[in-house]
Amino acid sequence: MTPRRSVLYMPGANERALEKAKTLPADALIFDLEDAVSPDAKESARERVCAAAASGDYGRHEIAIRVNGLDTEWHDADLRAAAQAGPAAVVVPKVSSAREVMAIERALELNGAGEQTKIWAMLETPTAMLRAEEIAAASERLTVLVMGTNDLAKELHAETAAGRAPLVAGLSLALLAARAAGKQILDGVYNNVQDIAGFEAEATQSRQFGFDGKTLIHPAQIEPCNRVFAPSDEAIAWARKVVSAFEAAQRAGDAVVTVDGRMVESLHVAEAERVLALAGAIDETGAKTASTANTADTADTAGQAEETAAADDESTAENEAAAAEK
Repeated sequence: MTPRRSVLYMPGANERALEKAKTLPADALIFDLEDAVSPDAKESARERVCAAAASGDYGRHEIAIRVNGLDTEWHDADLRAAAQAGPAAVVVPKVSSAREVMAIERALELNGAGEQTKIWAMLETPTAMLRAEEIAAASERLTVLVMGTNDLAKELHAETAAGRAPLVAGLSLALLAARAAGKQILDGVYNNVQDIAGFEAEATQSRQFGFDGKTLIHPAQIEPCNRVFAPSDEAIAWARKVVSAFEAAQRAGDAVVTVDGRMVESLHVAEAERVLALAGAIDETGAKTASTANTADTADTAGQAEETAAADDESTAENEAAAAEK
């Protein structure tokens, strides 16, 4: 199991941001060639991002490259370069069909991508929500679905509402598709980088829905995201108790298992085992330690909102400022 609690977009045109990323405690980094890069900087950003991805300088971080969309003039060159750089994944925006997934897979193979380079498909439109099941099941190389919630809201003509009510149907369809296909799924970004309390509330909602993690646009969002999506000490203790009680009952031949007065069935055991596997994976990668040790780093990055905000095809003020700089 690979923890993907916090997945931070990094602007591919910004060398300083890519360097800073080495010290951040995010589980994964997406080097962005799409929204965070202006048209006149696409080629230089591609070279910079692919060199960074191939460098091996990012330690335990899982590295993905977000290429430009299938309908853009930069897509083929991006995909070819990314395939040769060998990142953990290629993130493709606005995927709308299984046919597109298969085309991406073929292009990666033709350009020499190794088996380690997976496909992360971004779902950002009503069409993608309605075809989420076929997209998720289109390829074994596709391992993660990534929500593009701002674009989805734009396409729906949705207003900002408490609990993201206008987006719940789309989020649920994508989540159902991911689970049916055995894939991980990441929630979309939270735009207000100054509102950490609001971010944490939305991340908590994401976890409650069942998402594996959340995409981020600023380093200050990493620590609360890692904390929210990691099993709590109480959850780990309960999971251990459930597994232990179930194993003891099996050895004794008991048909009924109870823990603290609550009946335990195989589905509860499966969830307990998932919790323990996730906690073990986090500890193994050192992510939990890194999250605590590097919390102070987020204070050093408070001035980088404009460098990292241009991330998820959003029309927020932060993204416009970042695009203007580039």
